[in-house]
Amino acid sequence: MTYSMTGFAALEQLIENATLVLELRAVNSRYLDVHFKLDESLRNFEPVIRELLSATLSRGKVECKIHLMQRTQSVHAPQLDEQLMQQLATMQAKAQSYFPRSRPLSIADILCWPGVVQGSELNQEALQESVRKLVQQGLYDLNASRAREGEKLKAIILDRIAQIEALVEKVKPLLPALNKEYQAKLEHKLNETLKTIDHERIAQELVLFAQRIDVDEELGRLTAHVSEVKRILNSSAPAGKRLDFLMQEFNREANTLGSKSVSVQTTQVSMDLKVLIEQMREQVQNLE
Repeated sequence: MTYSMTGFAALEQLIENATLVLELRAVNSRYLDVHFKLDESLRNFEPVIRELLSATLSRGKVECKIHLMQRTQSVHAPQLDEQLMQQLATMQAKAQSYFPRSRPLSIADILCWPGVVQGSELNQEALQESVRKLVQQGLYDLNASRAREGEKLKAIILDRIAQIEALVEKVKPLLPALNKEYQAKLEHKLNETLKTIDHERIAQELVLFAQRIDVDEELGRLTAHVSEVKRILNSSAPAGKRLDFLMQEFNREANTLGSKSVSVQTTQVSMDLKVLIEQMREQVQNLE
């Protein structure tokens, strides 16, 4: 299965007196880069969540958001931490002795202060297990999204690979014709300048010309690279880094083919190859 590095998943899970809300977003990145946006009450679960993400994903910039929403229908009414409020009052009085013109804390400031309003406490072990299950389901949905996107990218790459195969087959029969064309031009040139045909000279020139335009090795490597791309796309292992390396090899062979070109046809084939390789490279950047 070919996976894209781009995906999204959003889930909610009801737990005792609260609701867990999860969002997972993934975009392309050279390495696995995980960012968390967790409620304060969930911060201590970050190592567990990171372990789950690292076990499933190998590349991509991943953003994990988890929000814990307390439900108002709680059996126990919220309580105020009077000791903490007393500490706030003491700190405010002391701070205002140094800054008498500062604004005092409002009721809203006090109620929003972490720990002032106490709801019913959730069992931490049960909460961790709920978070684990929610993240696992989120990763399943995220991977399903990435797989759908990956199949689309795979189809695009295979289409470009088929066009490259067609271009390679187009070049192969051109080489004998180019040799014959060059031989005719050489004979005509020698006949015009020397008024005679030196067959030994022609044979030497043809050998040098054949060596100069010999691209069998490049065409063979292009064919091998095409087979390797197909094999990688059909394997279950992450494909992005290996395909990225192959794109460099494809480009090297296309450049060599262009540098050895002695005709408009082979030059055009080299240019078409480069366009297809660049199109593939852009898609490969999004594969895991």
